[in-house]
Amino acid sequence: MQTLFQSLGRTVVAGLVLLLLIIVVAGSPTVNLESHAWWMFAFRWMHVTAAIMWVGLLWYFNFVQIPSMPRIAEEHRPAITKVIAPCALFWFRYAALVTVIMGLGLASMNGYIMPALALMEPFVPIGIGMWLGLIMAFNVWFIIWPMQKKALGLVPVEISEKARAVRIAMVTSRLNTMLSIPMIYCMVAQQHGGL
Repeated sequence: MQTLFQSLGRTVVAGLVLLLLIIVVAGSPTVNLESHAWWMFAFRWMHVTAAIMWVGLLWYFNFVQIPSMPRIAEEHRPAITKVIAPCALFWFRYAALVTVIMGLGLASMNGYIMPALALMEPFVPIGIGMWLGLIMAFNVWFIIWPMQKKALGLVPVEISEKARAVRIAMVTSRLNTMLSIPMIYCMVAQQHGGL
């Protein structure tokens, strides 16, 4: 059992096997690749799973890593900036991408993508949530990640540019943290009859 949890890959596979066992035991509907309803469920599950990783990492950066950095001794900071942060940023930006792709796919499959993006009734809550998610994903890929590459020394820049990049990445990450709160609310509100 101990070796199972020493490998992330084995742990994830074990989680998928456990999921399959739960599906079998609970008598959940069987996989039907020709069923529109099954594909909507699959997209929703992938959308929510990726979103948990994305927002979870966003909140990790803002609630844990950024506030903790000043308390970390200078000689230990490279462990964060050279190892942990680049890895976390990889999962962060690809979780954002998968969340958006699965969310737009789900909205399309449900037939409300255009009315939601146009903020038409009765799709205003999900539409606002979608726009907030799209803004956040844009920020991840086109502001935060380029600035973090400079801040972490993954691309060569002058010291003054590095300090500027750190500030822009942090402020944009805080903006995304702020936007994540109403985004999550809007996503849930749609399922419960509005704002």
